[in-house]
Amino acid sequence: MQQPRHRIRSHRRPIALAGATALVIAAMASASTTLPGAGRATAGPAATTQDSALAPCRISAAMGVQMSEGMPTPPGYARSTGEIRALNLLIDFPDAEATEPAADRFAEFFPQTSDWFATSSYGRLDYRPEAPVEEWLRMPMPFTEYGIERGSPFEPGYRQLVEDLVAAADPEVDFSAYDLVNVLVTPNAGPSALDTVLSVTFSGNSDAPHADGVPLSNTSFVYSRQDDGSGSYAQTGYRVLPHENGHVFGLPDLYTMEGGGSVGHWDIMSEDWGANNDVLGWHKWKLGWLDNEQISCASRPGTSEHTLGPLATAGGTKLAFVPLSAQSGYAVEVRTPAGNDEAVCRPGVLIYKVSSDVDTGQGPVSVADATQDSGGCTRRPNVHAELSDAPFRPGQTFTDRANGVRISVLDEDGSGNYRIRISRP
Repeated sequence: MQQPRHRIRSHRRPIALAGATALVIAAMASASTTLPGAGRATAGPAATTQDSALAPCRISAAMGVQMSEGMPTPPGYARSTGEIRALNLLIDFPDAEATEPAADRFAEFFPQTSDWFATSSYGRLDYRPEAPVEEWLRMPMPFTEYGIERGSPFEPGYRQLVEDLVAAADPEVDFSAYDLVNVLVTPNAGPSALDTVLSVTFSGNSDAPHADGVPLSNTSFVYSRQDDGSGSYAQTGYRVLPHENGHVFGLPDLYTMEGGGSVGHWDIMSEDWGANNDVLGWHKWKLGWLDNEQISCASRPGTSEHTLGPLATAGGTKLAFVPLSAQSGYAVEVRTPAGNDEAVCRPGVLIYKVSSDVDTGQGPVSVADATQDSGGCTRRPNVHAELSDAPFRPGQTFTDRANGVRISVLDEDGSGNYRIRISRP
């Protein structure tokens, strides 16, 4: 049974400490010319339910699992393709008054967030941020009285905060016109993100307060600044918002209480500090950014060969999947330093296990490391080093003896496509 309310809280802290653009208070379209028309947007790849050849690879959502990796994405989340209107409300408090123009805070996240989604989705998500209230909205209570801390539940503090921001914005905002809400909090409210990350998303929340006849069921709150002191904040600080909005679209946290050790920097849902990164191919299929024709399902016993193109480029086969059960399997894709993947230092074939019966934040995805205990190939701040060289290269083989699965990388052609061989019982 899908949980009616999802509280996604961050345990993230930066892995290592190393040493704005113009505001558009209006709808903003990305530069892509291949955006689909509005009105046909859906949450997740609904078409996969009609493709019998892919059915074994379309692992199902497990009952009672919060933010399951299974397909399809259940109702209640924001649409993940087509035109998405994102309402941005900028708020401060009597005990934490904003010290900069609201336009400056908005410019920390846009148009960067829109561009990130356009690139990751191959233009299939037209993310349009709007800020109809151009000034800070002052909340009636001091920040401390809302009782907001890391891990705070929706009741009672966040409910009160949502009710207060609705009351403040409602004269100028038609909430029914938007698909999701971003609450951009003045950075001086609450602790530094270096100490405690408060940014949080409540998604699929049918119990949320209503405004203009709709529930504010998909709302992200962004606090402080994810500034590690390295001088890269202007380029990387916005990335907390694509992470939080990932929850609004139904994606789970891939980091665990121990940090990003199961996925590393291979998905923004694992690490959103540091250099730019993309999402996994499994997530792109789940969100409807990859077509069924771009998925190769290795469900039959025996040996099969598959050719995969780099995930960063549009078109062609992008993902091979080896189902192990109705709720788990191995995903195989090619990652290169292109698109949103800035930190890839060892291009190659990334192999990872997806488990739809594991809760958000508990490790629903685990990456196989082709070079275990190597220390990695990067020293970039806030990039998990050990898994940075996880991809498999030609001549290397991943083996799961317990399930009898072997995935071998055969060769790479001049266009960066990789040929792999999958053997399974």
